[in-house]
Amino acid sequence: MKNRLLLSQLFFWITILALHAQPARRPVEVIVTADRDDWTYKPGEKVQFIISVLRNGNPVKNAQVRYEIGLEKLDPTIKETKTAANGTLTVDGGTLKTPGFLRCIAWATVDGVEFRGLATAGFDPSKIQPTVANPEDFDTFWDNAKKELAAVPMDAKMTLLPDRCTEKTNVYHLSLQNNRPGVRVYGILSVPKKEGKYPALLRVPGAGVRAYYGDVVTADKEIITLEIGIHGIPVIMDPSVYLDMGQGVLNGYPAYNLDDKDKFYYKRVYLGCVRANDFLTSLPQYDGKNLAVTGGSQGGALSIITAGLDPRVKWLGAFYPALSDVTGYLHGRAGGWPHYFDKNGVKTNNTKEKLNTVSYYDVVNFARRVKAPGLYMWGFNDETCPPTSMYAAYNVTTAPKELKLYLDTGHWTYSDERDAMNNWLVDKLKGK
Repeated sequence: MKNRLLLSQLFFWITILALHAQPARRPVEVIVTADRDDWTYKPGEKVQFIISVLRNGNPVKNAQVRYEIGLEKLDPTIKETKTAANGTLTVDGGTLKTPGFLRCIAWATVDGVEFRGLATAGFDPSKIQPTVANPEDFDTFWDNAKKELAAVPMDAKMTLLPDRCTEKTNVYHLSLQNNRPGVRVYGILSVPKKEGKYPALLRVPGAGVRAYYGDVVTADKEIITLEIGIHGIPVIMDPSVYLDMGQGVLNGYPAYNLDDKDKFYYKRVYLGCVRANDFLTSLPQYDGKNLAVTGGSQGGALSIITAGLDPRVKWLGAFYPALSDVTGYLHGRAGGWPHYFDKNGVKTNNTKEKLNTVSYYDVVNFARRVKAPGLYMWGFNDETCPPTSMYAAYNVTTAPKELKLYLDTGHWTYSDERDAMNNWLVDKLKGK
């Protein structure tokens, strides 16, 4: 049992590192940058991209470079191959007439191995507006859903995990009843051992199927933490179970029942986040006022969604939110993960029923309703959650907000980024 637990912990941390860690450096790098420090332009202004091919930090002379330039996630409008005589090329990227992003992706082959780099130029991104519909009965739909949730007993079950406890914190495997009897939410709860009243932090997950270890580090700072899964299954099983489910029954779960807004997979997920807050705010150790939510990617989306649904949330921290302005592809630009309407999915998903469903679940429409101050972080080079889609939600958020850009990051974060987010959340929760 102990070996299985250790394997589960190892699997968890490998997954977290894969999702968030900076990619490892390679001996040959293709570095692409825009010709302005902030990579930002006004519509009509031209961008130039500088492509450098380096080996051990030195230019690779006469490197053959092929590059493509176009809107994120769409077919390129420029495709060329040139020789970088001194290891560097400057290429004309053109411009955009309206707010959006142009991306340059470059490849160089050195000693028979291909290397890749990219940069993305923003054109007045603060003016990007969403394409997704905002249903007139959006609030009614979710108010009714929350009423249905409130009518279901929470039936909380806590199992102490002694091997995970610290000197300061007790750690539990938690199970809650969700929006229907027999449908559960599972997570890892970490509670300070010392008697007192504490703020609470809900951590919501990125996409995938995995075990969870909880956030003991933050709990040791005298903050109650709860890290939840979204699939209604225990989160301390053997890693092989999650691998089998991710490749099997849960493969493609973001599109399950997309043609029915009442049966769509994410309805239970969104309500499960509210149910997690129900539990946190019911704890006798909770201080009664300080509650935050945070996550990245799918978790970034769920952070915004939870804050939009639940006024008990006082702060939110979101890394590169997914599920945002997913209809962008139908309007000539990139949409958010899981890319329902890109060239691979548009034939299947571009129906009246599915378009209706996504309007009730898109991050944009929750962002419109967020009241909690938020800290947001992402980069222009994200190829999973295109910046156009994220700005579409951010720009309609009227609550106090701050966006920290790490321009060159893709769907990953620097350790400094994660530290900045964690420090911000701790300071807010502890009234600093």
